[in-house]
Amino acid sequence: MDLCAKPFYLPREQVRWVEENLAQMSVRDKAGQLFCLLGTAYSFEELKKLVRDYNIGGILFRPAPTRDICSWFAALDEEARIPLLKAANLEEGGSGAATDATFFGWPMMVSATGDVIDMRRFSEVCAREGSQCGVNWTFSPVCDLDLNFNNPITNVRSCGSDAAWVKELCSVYVKTLQGFGMAACAKHFPGDGVDYRDQHLHPTYNSLSAKEWYDSYGTIYKRLIDDGLLSIMAGHIVQPHVEMELEPEKTFADCLPASLNKTLLNGVLRGEFGFNGVITTDATIMAGFTQAMERKKAIPAAIAAGCDMLVFSTDIYEDYDYMLSGIESGILSIERLDEAVGRILALKAKVCFSERVENALNALKWRDECADKSVTLVKNIGNAIPISKEKYDKIKIITLGNDNTPEGSMTGFVEKLLHEEGFVTERFRIDNEDLHGTRNIGRTLTLYLANLEHASNLTAVRIFWAKKHALDSPRYVREEDSIFVSFANPYHLQDVPRIKTYINAYSCNKSTIKAVVDKLLGKSPFRGKSPVDAFCGLPDTRL
Repeated sequence: MDLCAKPFYLPREQVRWVEENLAQMSVRDKAGQLFCLLGTAYSFEELKKLVRDYNIGGILFRPAPTRDICSWFAALDEEARIPLLKAANLEEGGSGAATDATFFGWPMMVSATGDVIDMRRFSEVCAREGSQCGVNWTFSPVCDLDLNFNNPITNVRSCGSDAAWVKELCSVYVKTLQGFGMAACAKHFPGDGVDYRDQHLHPTYNSLSAKEWYDSYGTIYKRLIDDGLLSIMAGHIVQPHVEMELEPEKTFADCLPASLNKTLLNGVLRGEFGFNGVITTDATIMAGFTQAMERKKAIPAAIAAGCDMLVFSTDIYEDYDYMLSGIESGILSIERLDEAVGRILALKAKVCFSERVENALNALKWRDECADKSVTLVKNIGNAIPISKEKYDKIKIITLGNDNTPEGSMTGFVEKLLHEEGFVTERFRIDNEDLHGTRNIGRTLTLYLANLEHASNLTAVRIFWAKKHALDSPRYVREEDSIFVSFANPYHLQDVPRIKTYINAYSCNKSTIKAVVDKLLGKSPFRGKSPVDAFCGLPDTRL
């Protein structure tokens, strides 16, 4: 393990700092360094005790006001014998770290512009605003390929389905972000987005053949490693074909998720790809981890398999004891323990002593420009666009999903923009509706605003229509003009296949909402390029 080489490139004095701290630690101290805790799972006094007495290696706080995050980290710094890795999920902008930072947009929105400059700007916002909170380590970029439109968790968190384009964008993210002194952690190795299920609920599978995997996900990770990526997150995802190609004696049943898989971590990442940085598990509270192996064995086995750090605990005291028991029983050797802690210390030497960078002054301007370039007219076989008062006496708005965003009501902002143009709007209320025919439809445009976001622990991101005769569904597409706008999931055409006009905006914020309305009015052209097959491979979605 050469700490002077890629990706750490530590000078000799920092290597000595690593070696001296490692030599001074007891086994118990080293065990504590292996854990990154979810800070909000503990009282603050308990958290200070864990940092002080258990020598915990890292902390992640869920987003809170910047002032609070800074004060929490500062107080923990006073307790820590060794600087902490301060983590966040900077997947969508600074809002991944702080509630008062910028929700720039999901990576698929950035990808839809077709321009790497937007990824560079997005990455800079993540780095600058994360740094303002004291964050020095982000669990991003999401390097998954969104190959299965039914997957409920990759979705707009990914940059799309094209491996070459995803590789290019993730490379820009890593190089830009790490250029600001923050460590990136690419996820979720060996790659989510093939299975239609969620690894939060059970182990899932990347079922590509070994050749298909090496030609897609493999090329992405190899590129990022070559670029100097500092850390990788191993998912609770099984890749049986790659594993069984390397070890033909294994059966499908023998194959474990990457977070517990020595063949994938040491054989592929360390061996074939030459990765020398930190490998961390995805959250060990997820059922994808807890179902794969008895926890008493899994906690030390994850480190023995090649992970250097464990993210989150179901019970930190129990997990800490499981780690010590695993060392005593020989599941985890002292040599492997020292290697893991040595890499953690090297990562700390790399990022924990960097000064905070200035905030991103252009964040909202860049977001506006990105939104304007990304909104995608997926399907338009009608005459609804551009909308005008001459064509429509009224616009009926049907809201699906979450209307409440961090910046206010989605529907309210759309109405405000339309009212400024002189349009009359009416909100759909299911209680006021009943079955009706077509004779009195008149000159009304029905505008669907959908904000059904991906989320952990979901089994599907689909539209569930009103129980009352599905009166909110577009039943009269032949008689009335309807426009469907999705501000989240790009795959809603599977549920509205006969809609004539369909738009994807990929993220719900004031920038994307204004961009959509401007394009509906004909004030600006649609410029977005779909990063995925929004037609879901279904022939009727094109009718």
